[in-house]
Amino acid sequence: MKNEKITKEIVLIDKPKGITSFDVIRQLRKKYGIKKMGHSGTLDPLATGLMIIGIGEGTKKLTKFIKLPKVYESIVLLGKETTTGDIAGETLKEVKIQSLDIKKIKKTLNEMVGKIILAVPLYSAVKISGKPLYKLARAGKKVKPPKKEMEIFWIKLLDHFKKNHYYFLKLELKVKSGTYIRSIAKEIGKRLGLPATVKELRRLKIGNFSLKDAHPLN
Repeated sequence: MKNEKITKEIVLIDKPKGITSFDVIRQLRKKYGIKKMGHSGTLDPLATGLMIIGIGEGTKKLTKFIKLPKVYESIVLLGKETTTGDIAGETLKEVKIQSLDIKKIKKTLNEMVGKIILAVPLYSAVKISGKPLYKLARAGKKVKPPKKEMEIFWIKLLDHFKKNHYYFLKLELKVKSGTYIRSIAKEIGKRLGLPATVKELRRLKIGNFSLKDAHPLN
């Protein structure tokens, strides 16, 4: 999209790592001089991948995309737990892992397919008494994240490897809208008796929209 004029109401963007979802909107507004823009689902700064951007009248269509299922590729780090549920946070717990039973891992993943009640991440936009959890957490408030029903349609173990004293699981999974991959990573660790956090996260699909059709931001 470097020299391309935006003429569509819906544009697919491949979000890079290290910026917020609103930063994507801000950059596109500045680049193309169009103020009326929005997106159909937030990605954390650590995460990359598919975002659906509504432009002008296209912003009215975004609500029908929000509830669509999503496909992610994620690398889960076993051996560390953080405040945020991903490697951007401060370390809360750390253990050295010598080896893991891959059969047990596959069994654990298979058992998690379906509807599951999990706590939302402490650093999320879910509100308690009208205030987002992440703001309460940043203010040092002690709050217990609420639990909600999430759903995993399928989950695949693409790869597994050890580096230093950590173990890494490369996963691809399809989930219902509103499902937090950070919550899933933590639950995987819990069922294996290990601390866990998200090292990498990339959104591949939203409904029938695919990352392969997305434009780079720059």
